[in-house]
Amino acid sequence: MIELKEKSSGLLRVFVYGTLKPGEANYQNYCDRKVVNATKAYVLGKLFDLPQGYPAMTPGDSPVYGYLLEFDFPEVLVELDDLEDYHPARPDSENLYNRQQIEVYDFQGRSLGWAWAYLMTSEMVNNLGGVHQADGWWTNTILDFGF
Repeated sequence: MIELKEKSSGLLRVFVYGTLKPGEANYQNYCDRKVVNATKAYVLGKLFDLPQGYPAMTPGDSPVYGYLLEFDFPEVLVELDDLEDYHPARPDSENLYNRQQIEVYDFQGRSLGWAWAYLMTSEMVNNLGGVHQADGWWTNTILDFGF
């Protein structure tokens, strides 16, 4: 059973900032028709654009903008772990991303509680040639929902 630090509505909560956002490449395959709620939100971290065509977030203290997605069944987390090349039994350094709980905020700075998010180690970002995105927003489509 997957437990979050703070229980809310009983829904699986995942903060997304890249290809899983509405309008981005992986939203339709992994999230569409599975999402119960999608709320524009931000977390604190450091955002990077990778030349491979997707972003990465590391721990930090700058706003990273995206969506808090809520799902009514936890099985979607297995699919997201596969997409993000996260395997809990492997050391963090061997995963592409590592799933962890992170506090999510609305645009007024109020906490929306805790959600899962996929973060990358700074070493992996450097190895992949990540470029810091100071504005905290990543998009790879012509559909820019903007903040």
